[in-house]
Formats: sequence, structure tokens, C-alpha cells
Amino acid sequence: MNKIITILICFLLNSQLSTAKITLPSFFANGMVLQQQSQVNFWGKSTNPSKALTVTTSWDKKKYEVNADAEGKWKTKLATPKAGGPYTITINDGDNFQLNEVWIGEVWLVSGQSNMEMPVQGFKDQPVLNSSAIFKNATNKNIHVFRTIKEAKGVPVDNMRGNWQVADSAAIRLFSAIGYLFAVELQQKLKVPVGIIQSAWGGTNISSWMSVETFKEFEKENRYKLKHPDSVIKTDRNAPTALFNGMINPLVGYGMKGVLWYQGEHNHREPDFYAKVFPVMIKDWRTRWGIGDFPFYYVQLAPNESVKDGEQISLSALFREMQYNSQFSIPNTAMSVTLDAGEQKVIHPANKQAVAKRLAAIALHKTYGFTEVVYAGPSYKNFIVKGNQLTLNFDHAEKGLKAFSTPSVNFELAGADKVFHPAKAEIKGNAVLLQADNVQKPVAARYGFKMWVMGDLYNAEGLPASSFRTDEWFAPSYGKK
Repeated sequence: MNKIITILICFLLNSQLSTAKITLPSFFANGMVLQQQSQVNFWGKSTNPSKALTVTTSWDKKKYEVNADAEGKWKTKLATPKAGGPYTITINDGDNFQLNEVWIGEVWLVSGQSNMEMPVQGFKDQPVLNSSAIFKNATNKNIHVFRTIKEAKGVPVDNMRGNWQVADSAAIRLFSAIGYLFAVELQQKLKVPVGIIQSAWGGTNISSWMSVETFKEFEKENRYKLKHPDSVIKTDRNAPTALFNGMINPLVGYGMKGVLWYQGEHNHREPDFYAKVFPVMIKDWRTRWGIGDFPFYYVQLAPNESVKDGEQISLSALFREMQYNSQFSIPNTAMSVTLDAGEQKVIHPANKQAVAKRLAAIALHKTYGFTEVVYAGPSYKNFIVKGNQLTLNFDHAEKGLKAFSTPSVNFELAGADKVFHPAKAEIKGNAVLLQADNVQKPVAARYGFKMWVMGDLYNAEGLPASSFRTDEWFAPSYGKK
């Protein structure tokens, strides 16, 4: 009898081992890209709780011993080499489970709302500029993309739906045009595999992308209120914290270089509120990832007049100003200027290539050390008044300024009455001389400080200036330290 029981126990144990199953988050999959030369987090779940398992990486043949907890969850850190591949990762908890086509390179997360989500194929009646050429040239197998499935959640979850694909013409059709084109620029310069993870959803406000802990700090002044978790459905994209819960939290800890962000259309009438929550959201994401102040580069809202604006002063211009200021008050951030890339009646500009190229220039200069790559357009420095003339001086214009239209049509001057009039602009080196027939004693100047404007001031390298003002009449300059 004892012999039978012993045999039965052995049979059950062997049966359990033979049915052992490893489950991984969807982004740990064949074809994935891991951040090079890092200690990257790697985690999953085993059906053998409280059991040791082994993770083996083929690039260095190193074995990592890790214990699953009582729920079968386990986590370790893998040391990644210089860029290369393909490699394998083998996990053994009684049975072997192997990931193939693992690449080592540069990883970026792209997030925000519709202008980041806008795919290479465009939206209905809203194409992406030169999309046919983009599809034709999508032959670089060193670019891999992961597009998350859009899902709102009432509480933070550990997994999301999505899959890695080589960025061929089929894979990029529904993938972020900015994300893909940024990867193209990066890969051509760095010559390493590039992985882009897209987690974006159109028509969303910033509160959706914040964790519940950070949102509660601002709930009283927020037009959105926290919902009971059980009332949040998967399409509830503007429920506060819902997209952080479903589309960011699962990714927290995944090894990456940085984040690209394009969001704010839904918040453009509240620059004062955004100036408060934007740095807090960034800090919270960075704290959760635990890899320091990773690069967080974002896109300025492009001008358009498809929505209602402020009466005394343009809320859209104030929002752009707030975004511009924020890059100097939030560590390791920078902004891609789009004052020349908007469309008057369309909130989704077609020229995504310009945005991606400018983001890539920022990354190459500030993150990867290519200091010869110019990444910033002219930046207003100060002004001097002599008689009826006001002279504006600029940084980031060492080789001089130029205007797309000569003379520029976007400058204005005002006297003590605070009434602005169109100004004649003359460029001299890295300065702009302004005069207006109706302003004999100028005290303030503005450039492109309107809801709709087509920027026309550049430095010699072809990068545009952001809208700006020298005054703080009618509203403070949000986003400053």
C-alpha cells in the first residue's frame, strides 16, 4: 500500500512538472528589442509557485537563478551587451520556454493622444504627408514596433495586448507615423536595432495618463473626477488614471532609453492646470521606472483654429508658451517646435516627418552626444528699445536668422496702451528689428502669439522659432520655474 502511495505521489509531482507553464507579458516576446548596455527588468509568471527557475541569455551564456513567489510571479534583471542580435532567452522551471529573435538596441516609448497615434496610413480624409514614399521605403529590418491595444482600466493591471513586428509596410500601416519616422532617423544615424513601443489614444486628456496617486493631488481643480474602478469600461478613455492603469502601468520597468510625448489638444484651454500636472506626471513615471531622469521629449501643439479660443488673449498661444517654458523647468526634457507645421482647419497636421526629424535631432544631440546636430530653433533672449524701434535678440541663431516669407508677417508691437499692431521686421544677424507705424514708443513685442499662425522665422539650419511675447499682460507666463 505504501509503495502504491509513493508511486502515486511521484506521478503527481512529475505530472505537475511536465505541465509547468511560463507566461510572460505580451511585450516579452519573439522579435522584441531590449535596451542595450543596461540592467533590464525581465519578469513573468510560472504555474509552479514558490519554485526556483533559471533564465539563460544566449549573448553571454549567463544563467540567472530566480525564485517564484507564492503566486508564481518572478522578476530578475538581465545584463544586456552592446547592440546586436538575434539572440535567445531560455526560461526553465521544469520545462524549457524559449524566446527567439531577441534584439539588443535602443528602445523608446511613444505616448499621448491622436497626433501621436496618427498612423502612417493617416486618418479618414486626413493623410500623412508623403505616406506612399514612407510605405515604399519601409524595408529596414532593424526597426521593430510594438503597438498596444487601446484599453482603459479602473485599476492598474500587469499585462496589455500587443505584439512586436518588423517595421515593414504592413506593420507600419496602423503604427504611429511620428514613432516610426523617429525610429528611421535614429536607426540611420546609430546603426543599431531600434524598438518603438506605441501607447497612445486620441481624444484623451492628461489626467487619463496619470497614476491615481498623482491625480488625487489635483482632483479638486480638475474638470474630470475619479470614477469607482468597477464603473470604468475598456472604452472609457477619459476616465482619470484609466490609461495609466491599462496602457502605461503594464510597461513600467521595461528597459528603455526614453519617452516621446504628443498630447495637449484636449487640455489646450487650461495652460495653468497643465503647467502644474505635466511635471508631476513626468516625475511619477520616472520614479516608477526607476532608471533615473530618462529623456522625456515632447511635441508642441501645432497651431490651428478648429476650436474656440480665449477672448482677451489666445489660450492656444498661452499653452504653446507653457510647453516652451516647461522644457527649462523640468529636468532632461525638450520640445519639438511645430509653429510652422500646423493646418488652419485640421487638428491633425499632415507633416509628421518634420515633427519626427526634430524629435530625432533632439535625441541625437542631447541623449546620444551628436553635438554637431542642431536641435533647437531661434530662442527669444531679450529686447532693446531705441526711439520707435524695438530690437529682439535670439539664442540658437549663431549663424543668423532667416524668414520663410520676407519680411516676416508674424511680428507685432504695442505701446503703453497694450494694443498690438502689425510690425515691419528686418533681420540683422541674430536679431530682428521691429517698427510699426501706429507705435511710436514700443514697450512690448510678440511673434506668432495667436491661435492660428504659420511660423516663418528660422535659424540658418532651418529650425523654427516658437511663438513668444516679451510682456505678461492679461495672463502670466505658465510653466516657468
